[in-house]
Amino acid sequence: MLQQLPTSLSVPKPSSSLHFLPTNKKTKSSPIIIPSIKNGKRMSNSIRALVSLGDNTIIPSNAQRHKIDPKWRGGFSCGVDLGMSRTGIALSKGFTIRPLTVLELRGEKLELRLLQIAEEEEVDEFIVGLPKSADGKETPQSNKVRSVAGRFAVRAAERGWRVFLQDEYGTSMEALDFMIDMGVKKSARQGKLDAYAAMMVLQRYFSSSGERTELVLPKQLELQEKLRRGPPKDLDFFPEELDA
Repeated sequence: MLQQLPTSLSVPKPSSSLHFLPTNKKTKSSPIIIPSIKNGKRMSNSIRALVSLGDNTIIPSNAQRHKIDPKWRGGFSCGVDLGMSRTGIALSKGFTIRPLTVLELRGEKLELRLLQIAEEEEVDEFIVGLPKSADGKETPQSNKVRSVAGRFAVRAAERGWRVFLQDEYGTSMEALDFMIDMGVKKSARQGKLDAYAAMMVLQRYFSSSGERTELVLPKQLELQEKLRRGPPKDLDFFPEELDA
């Protein structure tokens, strides 16, 4: 049983318009991370957020699904603040975002624990914080996070779950300020900071309606198909599927 950390945020209302990416026809086994530059021109954040699989099917994030169809049901998101030795986890369920826990795991053990949490919490997407500098440029740590996210995206896709990257610059400071404002004692802040930083990653993701994310897309066609279909629907939320 996970120890749930106190305090939550409200999911911001979505805004802005959506765009679509052209088909990527590469088929090698390593993951695709949608680039920010195409044909020598920088692509807008919103264009990078959605990916076509060649049959006019897109793979939107949960934030984008809610924007496209306010009546859409389902879609729980897991925020991940990756660190060298500690990884913060946060959850978005319904209209609240809350810190969940901090994991002191690395490598395969971390990946398997994330999958276990997703099963327990009915998560179907992961929003992973991507370290960047103040001017928006990537850092050596960015490459490490991309590598971890790429490996994990393959495991997640086997279950129909998506992995997105979200700029996390400044989220640790935002988390610290939030904890101070909420009255979290100084002695408790360090042990909880990573989870609150993950919560800030989710808050930023929803504030932009998911349009500033990058989908980590496995190149295996069978995994792309699983992402297209998505995870099995929860019949508690979709009782009409019983009659299908």
